[in-house]
Amino acid sequence: MSTESSLSPAPAALRLEPVTPGNIDAALELKVRPDQEHLVAPVAKSLAEAYAYGGTAWPRLVYDGDRPVGFVMAFFDVTFHPDRPGDLPRSGLWRLNIAAGTQGKGYGRFAVEQVAAEIRRRGGDRVTVTYVPGEGGPEGFYARLGFRPTGEFSGDQAVAELDLS
Repeated sequence: MSTESSLSPAPAALRLEPVTPGNIDAALELKVRPDQEHLVAPVAKSLAEAYAYGGTAWPRLVYDGDRPVGFVMAFFDVTFHPDRPGDLPRSGLWRLNIAAGTQGKGYGRFAVEQVAAEIRRRGGDRVTVTYVPGEGGPEGFYARLGFRPTGEFSGDQAVAELDLS
């Protein structure tokens, strides 16, 4: 009996790719589990926001070999509250959608690590994320990756931060 299906994917097989005319249909087909749909916006909304915030958004498909298994979108150097003195520009994770049948295999961790690497490459020293708190939400996932709640909220979503320094 093979246990290969329960193993994490080989890192060499994983990569992020920009969303293009050649893979947009695959991106739009990615769906989280039905019980998670209230926790994260669908890929279609994320792509619309990426278009509207073109200079800020960084949408990418997560591939395992030739198969898209998720979608991640980062944002770079955004000040959320310009009316607050001392508010620092933020970069972070805007969306993370891992396809229902592929969750629990390390794809989300890989995507977050790649976003952190891109932020570091651009000179950033922290990653922020917002998420819907509560049962069934992603708070535990982000905590296992080292994110710590800031105590802030953005609308109804909690803000957490990962120090990259």
